[in-house]
Parts: sequence; structure tokens; C-alpha cells
Amino acid sequence: MQQLTGMDTLFLTQESDRTPLHISPLLIYDPSTAPGGLVRFKDVLRLFASRLHLAPIFRRRLVEVPFGLDYPYWIESADFDLEFHVRHIALPKPGDWRQLCIQIARLHSQALDRSRPLWEAYVIEGLDNVEGLPPGCFALFLKMHHAAIDGVSGAEIIGAINDTSPIQPPREDLRARRWRPEAAPGAPSLLARAFLGNLRQPGRMLQAGAEIAPALRRVREGLRANRFRATRERVSTRFNGRITAHRSVDARFFPLAAIKSIKDRVPGATVNDVVVTIVAGALRHYLLAKGELPAVSLVAGAPINVRNSDDRAGGNLISVMTLSIYTDIADPLERLHQVHEECVSSKEYSSAVGARTLTDLTQTIPPRIAALGFRAASEAMLLTGARSPINTIISNVPGPQVPLYLCGARLVCSAGCGPLLDHMGLFHAILSYEGGLSITATACREMLPDPAFYADCIQSSFEELQAAAQRLGRTRRKAMAGSTRKPAARASRRPN
Repeated sequence: MQQLTGMDTLFLTQESDRTPLHISPLLIYDPSTAPGGLVRFKDVLRLFASRLHLAPIFRRRLVEVPFGLDYPYWIESADFDLEFHVRHIALPKPGDWRQLCIQIARLHSQALDRSRPLWEAYVIEGLDNVEGLPPGCFALFLKMHHAAIDGVSGAEIIGAINDTSPIQPPREDLRARRWRPEAAPGAPSLLARAFLGNLRQPGRMLQAGAEIAPALRRVREGLRANRFRATRERVSTRFNGRITAHRSVDARFFPLAAIKSIKDRVPGATVNDVVVTIVAGALRHYLLAKGELPAVSLVAGAPINVRNSDDRAGGNLISVMTLSIYTDIADPLERLHQVHEECVSSKEYSSAVGARTLTDLTQTIPPRIAALGFRAASEAMLLTGARSPINTIISNVPGPQVPLYLCGARLVCSAGCGPLLDHMGLFHAILSYEGGLSITATACREMLPDPAFYADCIQSSFEELQAAAQRLGRTRRKAMAGSTRKPAARASRRPN
């Protein structure tokens, strides 16, 4: 039995029918590399059964403390049913990309059953007319609750069910034989644990207070030294309001080499800087088309990993970095320059505050108070029309750069859907894999009724930035060629 952290619990208490809070990677496979060129559903079931011991999320379910007096617990489920969690569906003909996106949006909008382990996997066949895919491909759509994983631990789960060779190696593990289900603890036991846990609460608060004071001092010193920038003016967009239960999804895929080529045009820039710039350009294009582009920059929230090698598997160990993304700048290269400087500044700010301050603070607030406080703040913003502190989320999770295989089928590409909340109705998930990178937009369908158009805006933003970077590269090469060319011979001044 393992207790959830304060941050894990927040992802439970902030969930509602309109706001299911799970992370959902989409993995598309080519079965031609599998034995016989075919992967059957029973092969996938057998694979999952053999890997259940590799990730705690697979067989753990929630046990709530009565009256919400303490954080809930994970226990090993005694009535685990693999076939409830792994399901088999197919797209209707013709089976194109639009139909796949619609199906993914519907699945992503449905909450997970809290009486069971908080994950589901859908094997989706019928991808017969998705442009760019080999014939016969199938998809695996995973839904994993954010209370159990963050982006990094989610990537580890993907690694647990995939192999680096089409020939599956034996994965015999003593933990698979030693696994035993747990009986759910009774209410008296849980209340006793809650009582003891609450006795330690003042000590946690004192420790958090001791960490906050030097953090505030570091922030003041950083502002005086201009190591990072002060907060800019905030604005709200169509994506910042009360969301519905319906979702829209679309994605675009890019060569990672092209992204790296762009970043090389700006000294010090990173792949993440380029991705943020592309997303900013997409938002600029989309809101311009709607006549809704604010005069000042939008602000993005970027989750950052604060996990170290000693931390437990699973759960959430993240903080959030906020940054202006310069949607008010039309020139894509100038936007990239500014985004790069903003990311450097935001990292300096996060370092000054302390990477784990947010996660530590959540441990000091009793779960019921935290849940009521966050919901009250959200409702107050809706009622008063206050400006949203964050316009969108941009989550970048680096993936493996080697081929992966499921039951011998090669992973062709990957994308991902993220969770939404009121005031944050647009989520950008960035996944990289084997020389490719995907940008997936998940949104409230009322806020983004035309996801294909938004995906076109992402594509246009990339092409615009790539073209500008190529022009800059040609200009620099010409300048270098001119500086190294031998000077022309001077005319003689002697008389003839």
C-alpha cells in the first residue's frame, strides 16, 4: 500500500465529468515486421499480461480515506481483470486520419473508472486510408490517470510494453511470481493513519516555510540583477473559460532533423525553443483568422521534470514554468530569438524559486482544503472574468531515438493527448521518437471546433519558420563566401 502525494491527489480532486485528467499517448504500429506480418488482439493481451509487473499503475487501484481527511492510497487490486483494461475496436471505412482523430477525441473525453486501476488501452484497427502509413497499421491508444503518472513516468510505461527488437526477449522476473493482491484497509485503519499523518502536518508547513523565505530572496536578487524578466501583462483568449466535456484532437508530424536545423540558426537555442515558437506561430495564425489575436503576447505553461534517480517510480514530480511565447511578433525568427531568451529567463526564475517548491507546497495543504481552494479560485475567475494566468500548456516529453516494437510490430510514430481544465482549454503535447517529432493539440471542442484548421496552422507555422531559417542560412553562407574570396588585383598607378 502506497500513499499518494499532495500533487497526485490534486489531479484527483480537480477531476470532474467535464475535466477527466488522464494522459493519453497514441502509438501507431506497422505489423509487417511481426512474425507472419500479423499481430492479433490475443497477442497484445498476452504481452500486457507478461509486463504487468513492470509498472505499478497496471494493477493498483485507489482507496479513498473517509471524509477526505488524508491523501488516498494505492493498493494492489484483488479483482484485476486485464480484458476490462485492454480493448479492441476498429475505425469505420474508409479509416482515414480525420476518423482516427475523432475516435481518439471521444475516447479521451471519457473518464476512467475509479473502482479499478486507472488506465485503459485501446487497440484500434482499420487505419487503411491514413496518408503516409504503411498498409495494415494499427494503433494503441493508452489512457493513464495523471494521479498515477506524469509525462516522464508515462514514457517509462511505454518502454515497459515495447521492445527494442522485433523478436521479443524473455522478461522473466521474480516480481511477477511474487505479486500478491492486497485487501482494502477498513475505515478505522485509514482514519488512524490520517490522524497520525495530520500530526506531522505542522512540521511539513514549517519546513515549507523555511524553503519559501530564501526562495523569495533569490527572486528579488534575480530581478535586481536582470537575470529574469518580470511578469508581463496577461490576456485571455477563447481557450480560457469554462470547458465542456467534449474534445477535439489533431496532430502534425515533423522530421527532428528539420527542427534541429532551425535551432542551429539561433545561437544557444534548443529544440524546445523551436517547438514553442512553432506553437506560438500556430496560435497567432489561428487567432488572426478568427479576428481575436491580442495585442500582447500569450503566456504558456511548460511542465518541467524535477525527478531524480532516488525518487519513487510513478506519480507526479513536476513543476510548471511560465513563459511569454511572443504571439505578438510576426517575424518567425525574431519570435524564436525572443522565445529563447524567455526560456533562459524562466529557467533562471524556476531555479531561484526552487524546482521542487511547488511539489513540496502541495504536501502542506490538507486535501479537502486544497480541493475547495482550487475550485473556489476557478469559479471566482469565471464569475469575475479575471484574466487567465496561462493561455495554453506546452508539454515536451523527449522519447527514444531507437526503433520500438510491440509484439514484433514496429512503432511508426507517436502522438499524445493532454488533460484540460477550466481556463486551460488547449493543450499541446510534444513527443519525439526515432528522428521524428509530433505536435498534438487537444482542446475543448466548443473552443476549437475546427481542429484540422488548427493543425494546418501548426504546419504553416513550421514551414514559415523553416523558410526564414533557410534564408538566414543562405545569407550567412554568402557573407562567409564574400569574406573569404581573394581581393581583386588593384590597378597599377604607373604611367604607361
